[in-house]
Amino acid sequence: MSGNNCTAVAEFIILGLTDDPTLCAILFVIFLGVYAVTLVGNISIITLIRSSSQLHTPMYLFLSHLAFVDIGYSSSVTPLMLVNFLDDKTSIPLGGCVAQMCSTATFGTTECFLLAVMAYDRYVAICSPLFYSTNMSTGVCTLLVIISYVGGCVNAWIFTGFLLNQSFCGTNKINHFFCDYSPLLKLSYSQDDLAEILPSASAGSVIVVTVLIILISYVYILFSVLKISSTEGRSKAFSTCTSHLTAVSLFYGTSTFIYVLPKSSYSTDENKVVSVFYTVVIPMLNPLIYSLRNNEVKGALKNLMSRNHLFS
Repeated sequence: MSGNNCTAVAEFIILGLTDDPTLCAILFVIFLGVYAVTLVGNISIITLIRSSSQLHTPMYLFLSHLAFVDIGYSSSVTPLMLVNFLDDKTSIPLGGCVAQMCSTATFGTTECFLLAVMAYDRYVAICSPLFYSTNMSTGVCTLLVIISYVGGCVNAWIFTGFLLNQSFCGTNKINHFFCDYSPLLKLSYSQDDLAEILPSASAGSVIVVTVLIILISYVYILFSVLKISSTEGRSKAFSTCTSHLTAVSLFYGTSTFIYVLPKSSYSTDENKVVSVFYTVVIPMLNPLIYSLRNNEVKGALKNLMSRNHLFS
C-alpha cells in the first residue's frame, strides 16, 4: 500500500440518503416515527405473546422471535441513519462498520429462516392437525428456532470473513446510509472476484432454500384447503396464512433485489431506496400485519386490556 501512496482507512464516512438540509430534517422526523412504531409494535407483540396463555403455541413462539429479530434488524441500521440526518459528517470506525454489516446480515438471514419455519408450522397445522402437537413439540420448536439463528450467524460470518480479508485505503466515503456489503466492497483496494461471488451465492442459497420450503408448504396447504367442503372452513384456513404470505412477499421481494441480482442491474440510488424498505419499513410493518389481520392476537389484546382495567 505504501508503494502506491495509499493510506489505510481507519474509519468510513457515511454519505447517507441525501445532503439536502431541508429534506434531512423531514426524513429525520419520518424515520424517527417509523423507528418508534417499530420498537413499540414489536415489543408489544413479544409482551402480549408472553403474557397471554392463549398465544402460547408454536405459531406465536416463532412470531415473538420474528419480532425480536425485527427489533435487532432495525436497530442495527436506523440509529446511524438518524444521526446522519442531523450531522454533516457521520463517521464510523472500520471495526464498527464491520460489526454493523455483520449484525444486519445475521438478523436479515435469521428472518429468512424464521419465515420458512412459520410456513412449515402452518403446513403441519392445516395438513396434519391430529399430529400437530407431536410434530411441533417444544423440543422441535426450540430446535427450529436455534437452526434459524445459527443459519443467520453462518451466513453473516461468510460476508464478514470476506470483508475482513479486504484491504481498504484511499477513499473512505460509503455512498449509502449504513455499512452494507456491496458499497463496502466497492471501496476495497483488493481485487477479489470471490468476495463478490461467494457471499452473493451464500445469500442466494439461503433465499432459494427458504423460498422452496415456503412454496412447498403452501402448495400442500392449498390442496388441503381445497378439500374442505365448507366455505367457512376454507376461509378460516386461509386467514391463518394471509398475514404470513404478506410478510413473505414484502421481505423476499426486496432482499432478492439487493443480494441476488447482479450489482450492475440496478443503481446505487435504487439500492438505497430498496434497502430503506427492507431494513427500516418492513420491521415496522410486520407487527401491524400480524396484529391487524389476526383475530387471536386482537382477542388476546382485548383480554389483556380488560384484565389490566380490572386490576387498576
